Amino acid sequence: MKKILVVEDEAFIADLYSRQLTLAGFSVKVASDGLTGLKTLEADQYDLLLLDIMLPGLNGLELLKQWRAKSPQSSMPVLLLTNLGQDAVIKEGFELGAQGYLIKASYTPDQVVNEVRNALSGKQAGSPNPHPSH
Repeated sequence: MKKILVVEDEAFIADLYSRQLTLAGFSVKVASDGLTGLKTLEADQYDLLLLDIMLPGLNGLELLKQWRAKSPQSSMPVLLLTNLGQDAVIKEGFELGAQGYLIKASYTPDQVVNEVRNALSGKQAGSPNPHPSH
């Protein structure tokens, strides 16, 4: 069973995604802030990280930066969750190794499950990098 870590501070959204992913056959752990998310990542192995950008304390990009510094060999896919859609923030997320981003208002929970499946199978997930380096 694939293990997913959802780092999301909005309890309703975290619960919604957790429930849908669990129903889809994934093992799901939820962290409600960036620091807890980072500690959870360090304590166990996950197959995918679903990461909100706007988090209390340690934001999602800082969590990702610290995780990549501690585990540069990790190939765990990361999907960013955002309400923002701001190019600079998304660009930084891709520079830190995110595979895709999901603008929360644009994706139903079922679509989020599909994007998670895509990311786990190595397919393009979420919205593609708007700033490819090549």
